[in-house]
Amino acid sequence: MKAEECTVVQYRTVIEDLGAFLTEIRDIAARHEIHIILFNASNMAGMAHVRSALGHAFRSFSTGSAISNSVEMEAFLYASGSRQCQVGVRFGVHAGLNDTYLCICPSSPDALEELLNLGELCDEDWESLSPEKIHRLMELFGITSEELAVVGPLRLTELVLERVALLEVYR
Repeated sequence: MKAEECTVVQYRTVIEDLGAFLTEIRDIAARHEIHIILFNASNMAGMAHVRSALGHAFRSFSTGSAISNSVEMEAFLYASGSRQCQVGVRFGVHAGLNDTYLCICPSSPDALEELLNLGELCDEDWESLSPEKIHRLMELFGITSEELAVVGPLRLTELVLERVALLEVYR
């Protein structure tokens, strides 16, 4: 499978019971024979970051080089630029209000319809990086002020994508 085969939408949900929510997501995915990945939007540098993590995760499974047992966890590992599962899970959902990039792979309108019973689509601008988000991304990806000064803040997403791609090298 390729990232291009996925539907990716901005999705907001409130999770009361994380375990029950994840069970429901897994049930929907199993019924429709798809993968459902929910990236925590506050830790993602926009849609390019989402697509890059998905692409690397599917490629690692197709080449037999995956380091996790599921495409979903592999996508979180790539999103985080880390081999550590405890770091990767920070890129998933949590109890409470969640702004997420909902990825349905491959696309399934029926699954999306079911998922809309658990949350709603969101059309806010998640591509713009506020000063707070820039700071959070710098912390998450170990990007220094000096490094950002060299390329400029408008290229922060490119630095994040570089960290995602570097995970391929560190395997």
